[in-house]
Amino acid sequence: MAGKFEPKVPVNLDPPKDDLISTEELAKADGTEGQKAYVAIKGKVYDVSGNKAYREGGSYHVFAGKDASRALAKTSTKPEDVKPDWQDLDDKEKQTLDDWITFFSKRYNVVGIVQGATNME
Repeated sequence: MAGKFEPKVPVNLDPPKDDLISTEELAKADGTEGQKAYVAIKGKVYDVSGNKAYREGGSYHVFAGKDASRALAKTSTKPEDVKPDWQDLDDKEKQTLDDWITFFSKRYNVVGIVQGATNME
């Protein structure tokens, strides 16, 4: 289904950036105290600052400032699942992760790539 992941309201996105973002810089973008909120998936960093769910107290705040690949693939909000490793997951979870990438890429600007990421493919 082509429109499956389309946003309800069209989103104008900037061209994706490939700036390197250190894990320390990513960790600071955790949506607390007015900070930006970034979520990385397979090493790509998305700016989710405009979505209050990723801010302090929000239901997805656990993902902010981290590479949440594994948790998204497992549809988990458990802090112990929020890590970049996904390569050992089963095919269904890998497909779920790819679906999340499609979802994020239609809604949020890509602001960079996690420096030294080993989980991009």
